[in-house]
Amino acid sequence: MTKIAHHIPDEMLAAYAAGRLPATFEMVVAAHVSVCDSCRAALEAHETLGGTLIEEAPAAELDGDLLERTLALLDDSPAPAPAPKRFGIYPGPVAEALKHAPPRWRAAGGGVRQQILHEDGKSSVRLLYIPGGMAVPDHGHNGTELTMVLQGAFHDETGHFGPGDVEVADESLEHTPIADVGADCICLAATDARLRFRSLLPRLAQPFLRI
Repeated sequence: MTKIAHHIPDEMLAAYAAGRLPATFEMVVAAHVSVCDSCRAALEAHETLGGTLIEEAPAAELDGDLLERTLALLDDSPAPAPAPKRFGIYPGPVAEALKHAPPRWRAAGGGVRQQILHEDGKSSVRLLYIPGGMAVPDHGHNGTELTMVLQGAFHDETGHFGPGDVEVADESLEHTPIADVGADCICLAATDARLRFRSLLPRLAQPFLRI
């Protein structure tokens, strides 16, 4: 994998460590952390800091039998599940969502294909397949979008993104992502609100594409 140049923002890593990150974005953060040494180190630092804050918090009065009940629960607890394994280009968290099977691509127009991994009517997590040299229709955002490149690369008004890179888009960004010529671009994208398309055809197709 080439050197990763675009990372998860630190405030998102802190929220992820504290369990406060919206569930929509958790898969993208987990996938990126699994391939990015610097973000993994930053996440571990946030987790360590969180543990230190808990240790330094004022002690609370506890029930007399709390220790015994806690130890009993620990005795009954199953062993931690192993970390999900990578499947081809798909990091462990994505491979798990795919059940370690190839994506079931569906046409999304203009040569672009997708597989929805999660969608609840507002937020979504999906895989996008963009043929080399092709563009995603120009669009804006009604919320936040995290896009991680798994294969190939794309560029837009904000820069160039290769394998492992994450683009963070918010309501201020209008852009036209274009896959580099060469290897087809496959991305993991998570949004917490519907996109805003300028062109009529994407707007008409939007309810069917659920994006």
